[in-house]
Amino acid sequence: MKRAVNLIASLLVTAIFMWWAFRDTDVSTQIASLKAANYAWVLPYFLCLTAIHVFRTLRWGALLSGLERVPFRKLNEASGIGFMMLLVLPFRLGEFARPFLIAQRSSIRRSAAMTSVVLERIVDGLFVAALFRVLLFFVPVNTEGEGMRYVELGSWLMFGLFGGGLVFLLLGLWHQEATVRLVRATVGRFSPGIADKVADIVDTFVGAMRQLPDGRHIALFFLYTVLYWAVNGFGMVLLARAFDCSGAAPGVACEPMNLSLFQSYIVMCVLVVGVMIPAAPGMVGTFQAAIKVGLGLFLPAAVVNAHGLAYANVLWLCQTVQQVLFGLVLLSISHMSFRELAGNMKKDDGDGAVTRSTAA
Repeated sequence: MKRAVNLIASLLVTAIFMWWAFRDTDVSTQIASLKAANYAWVLPYFLCLTAIHVFRTLRWGALLSGLERVPFRKLNEASGIGFMMLLVLPFRLGEFARPFLIAQRSSIRRSAAMTSVVLERIVDGLFVAALFRVLLFFVPVNTEGEGMRYVELGSWLMFGLFGGGLVFLLLGLWHQEATVRLVRATVGRFSPGIADKVADIVDTFVGAMRQLPDGRHIALFFLYTVLYWAVNGFGMVLLARAFDCSGAAPGVACEPMNLSLFQSYIVMCVLVVGVMIPAAPGMVGTFQAAIKVGLGLFLPAAVVNAHGLAYANVLWLCQTVQQVLFGLVLLSISHMSFRELAGNMKKDDGDGAVTRSTAA
């Protein structure tokens, strides 16, 4: 019953954002934009997506190195399958897949691995929020309207959310007992049961944070983070060149979509904010709406509603195909079915570690 409610709610969110994103365009406009695209740029974009996958995997390995040095093959399996699960499960429930998978392939407990995932998310959120705020200083002052207000609000919300998460974890690391008491005094007023669970999570997270890797691997973690996001924005501007009308048939009127590298990084930041909104599997709807808002800061509405939304759909499809394809190949290599993985993700062996399957 709970899964059905979650699925219905996620589909409702998707429907609302899809309506908002495409309300000013029509099918014929989208088909014309897709026909005019030069799909030769898809190949270099796939190379960028592969590099992104490698950097994300190496980065996670650097963060886990304080617990155990996991071989790249096992790390890659857990990452590739985990990123696929993150995409195909609603409400970002796939975040629990990587901790489960790495616990199968190493002696790392799932609770400790989950801490590494949370730290990744906090670092990513703060990195993108800081990049966002810096880039917005250089946006032309005549960029006004509803879209700009949403963008500025989103950047501050990112700072508040991820900055608060970091402060909370640092407080737990500095004074664990005081943090647990704070949880019980606040959350406990509304739900003592939830407060107990949050307090247990704080204890687990703090214990894992005290096993952070050495300075060299921390430096590598931040280096891979910078490379990951740098390639992400660069790949987006590469794919945007597919919509410069170079693929249009002779004699067909076509207004090109010109996106600079600077603009692509702002669109990337807007996209990160957008996909934070829980939605249906694949982030459908929130993805397209976020791209529309980002492109709307720089491009005329006519271009955004034609090439811009076609670009958003191709961008989404490329990312989806890459993550699902990598995940399915690695799932096959691991001799594990999707149903088995989804069913076992919730199992726990009593002390926080995941029950190992015969596929480990």
